[in-house]
Amino acid sequence: MIQSYLANSASRYASKWLVLAIDLLTVGVSFVLSYLIRFNLTLDFEVNQLLLQLPVIMGVSMMAFLVTGAHKGVIRHTGVRDVYNIFNAICLSSILTILFVIVNRKMGILQDFTIPLSIIIIHSLIAFIALVASRYVFKVLYSYVVSHDLGGEKNIMIYGAGESGILTHNALTSHSRNRVRVLGYIDDDPQKKGKVINGVRVFARSQVDELFLYKKHVSEVVFSIHNIEQRKLRAQVESMVDYAVKVKIVPPVEDWINGELKLSQIKAVQIEDLLDRPPINIRNTKVSREVEGKSIMVTGGAGSIGSEIVRQLCHYNYKSLVVIDQAESDLYDLQQELRQNGFHNFIPIVGDIRDKYRMTNLFQEHQPEVIFHAAAYKHVPLMEYNAYEAIKINVAGTKVLVDLAHQYKAKKFVFISTDKAVNPTNVMGATKRIAEMYVSCVQQESSTKFITTRFGNVLGSNGSVIPLFKKQLDNGGPLTVTHRDVTRFFMTIPEASQLVLEAATMGSGGEIFIFDMGESVKIFDLAKNMIKLSGLRYPEDIDIRITGLRPGEKLYEELLANGENTQPTYHKKIMISKVRDLDYVEVRSRITELCINNMFQNVNPVKLMKEIVPEFISNNSEYCHLDRQAEPSAAQQGEEHPKMEKENI
Repeated sequence: MIQSYLANSASRYASKWLVLAIDLLTVGVSFVLSYLIRFNLTLDFEVNQLLLQLPVIMGVSMMAFLVTGAHKGVIRHTGVRDVYNIFNAICLSSILTILFVIVNRKMGILQDFTIPLSIIIIHSLIAFIALVASRYVFKVLYSYVVSHDLGGEKNIMIYGAGESGILTHNALTSHSRNRVRVLGYIDDDPQKKGKVINGVRVFARSQVDELFLYKKHVSEVVFSIHNIEQRKLRAQVESMVDYAVKVKIVPPVEDWINGELKLSQIKAVQIEDLLDRPPINIRNTKVSREVEGKSIMVTGGAGSIGSEIVRQLCHYNYKSLVVIDQAESDLYDLQQELRQNGFHNFIPIVGDIRDKYRMTNLFQEHQPEVIFHAAAYKHVPLMEYNAYEAIKINVAGTKVLVDLAHQYKAKKFVFISTDKAVNPTNVMGATKRIAEMYVSCVQQESSTKFITTRFGNVLGSNGSVIPLFKKQLDNGGPLTVTHRDVTRFFMTIPEASQLVLEAATMGSGGEIFIFDMGESVKIFDLAKNMIKLSGLRYPEDIDIRITGLRPGEKLYEELLANGENTQPTYHKKIMISKVRDLDYVEVRSRITELCINNMFQNVNPVKLMKEIVPEFISNNSEYCHLDRQAEPSAAQQGEEHPKMEKENI
C-alpha cells in the first residue's frame, strides 16, 4: 500500500503545512524525551508542568519554522541547505524560549511557569537530530520504494572524485525519476583510493576492469573530470569504451546552467570526442572587421558547411546576408532556426548557381562584397555515375559565380574545396580541382581577392560516414566499411567553418589555404568505437562488413598534390599551399571548352577533364580505360599504404 502510494505520487510533493505539522509533532515528542532523559528515564517530575510547557514550546517552534522556512524544503531532495535551515530553526526556537522564560519571570504572565535551561539544551539537541533523521529516513525510503516499484536502478560509476564528481553524484541521485545508484568513484589519485565520499567508495583505475564492471552490474560510466589535457581525457575515455558499458561525459563547468549541473547536460560520449580535435582559437575581432558593414553572399547556405558559416556570420554586424540554396526544405529549416534564435537580418534565396541569368539578377540587386561559395555536389560514388551533373554544378556553377564576382568587383571570393581535389581518383575530386584552377586563372586579371580553402571530411555532414554508421546501428548492423585500412582526415563542422572565416580574413588573393586536419583516422577503428559507444560489443552484438572500395574511392586522402608544399600563417591550423604554375590562358580556355562540351554532350567530358588535370587517374571506375599508361600512386590505386600491410578484400 505504501509502495503503491509513493510510486504513484513520484511527481507530487508533500504540502508544506503537512511537513510543518509533522515537524511540530516531532518537536513535541522530543520535548517529552528531554524530560525523561533529564530525570533518568523516570517520572520524577511534574507532569502537569510538562503539559503546561508543551504548547508554549510548540508555539515558539512554529514561529521559528515559519521565519526560517525549514518546513518548505522538498523532503525527498533534502540536502545540506535543508539541514542548515533546521539548525537555524532550532537555534531560533531555543533563543525565543529562553527569552520567554526570562520575560515571564519579570512580568508574571504565567504563574509558576519556568523551563530549566538543561531541558532547553537537551530538547534542542534531540529535536535537531530527530528532524534531520526523519528527513533522511523518508528520503532513503522514498528512493528505495521508487527504484523497486518503478523498475529497478541503474548502477553507475563516476570517473573523477573531485568537486565536479561530487556535484555529478548529487545531480544523478537527487532526481527521483532517474533511479540510479552510484556504486563508486574512479580516480587516478592514489591518495584518494579507498576513501569514502558521501557514502560512496573511491576506486583506483587499476581496480576497474571488465570483470569488476561485470560483477558490480555497472551499466554506465560518467566522466566528470575538468582541468585535464584533452589528449589525456581522450585516452581515459577510450580505455572505458573498450568495456561493455555506456560512457557519458559531463560538460565543462562554464557550460553549466547558472553554475549548476543539470541532469540533461550529462550526455553520451560522441565519436567526435575520441578524434582528438582540440578546441581552436579564432580571432573574432579580425572576422568582425572583415564583414562589418558589408553585403555577404553564401551559396550552398543550407548545406552542412554553408549553414554553419551562416550561423556564425549571424553574430557579426554585417550589412546584409544573402543565403542561396536550391534545397527548399533545408533552406526553410535554416530560416526557422535562425528566426527562433533571434536572427532576422538575412535573405533566404531559393536558386541554382548554374542559372547565370538568376545569379546575375542577384548580384545586381545585392552587390555582394564577400562571397562564400560552398555549393557543390560532393558524393563520390554518385558523381562517378553522374559526371554531367558534377561538371555542371562544381565547374560550370563555380565559373558563373567567379565571373560575376569579377564583373561586379566583389572584394573577396572564398571557394570551399576538398582534399579529394588532390591527385583526384574520381569525377567529384577532379571537378573540384578544375574549379580551383579556374579560380586561380581569374585571379590573374581581377581586383577581387579569390581565396581557396581545402580540407578533409567533416563530421556529421550530409553523406558523412558517421551518420551512415548511426543509421546502421539503429537497424541492428552490420556496419559497412569499404576497406580495413582505409583512412580519412576529419574535423568538426564548427571548426571547419571557423577556419574558413579566419582564412577569409588573412587571404590577399590567389592562395590555397590548407587546414591542419590532425592525424588521419582508420574508418575501421572508427566503426568499432561507435559500436562500443553504443554499449554494444564487436563482433558479438554488431559486426563490421568489408564491402570493397567504391568507384573512385581512395585508400587514403592527401592534402597536397605532387609538387606542392606549404608555408605557415599566424594561425597554426592554417597553412598556405605553394601551388604549381599554370598556363592560365590555356587552362581557362580548356575549362570553358569543358563546360560547353558538357552542356551539349559532344564528347566524353571525363576525357577532357583528364587532359585538364593530368594527375586525375581513375580508380575502380568505368573511366579507368581513359587513363594514359602511367604509374599511379598507392592512394589512387587503393593499394596498401607504405606503412600498412596488404589485405585481400
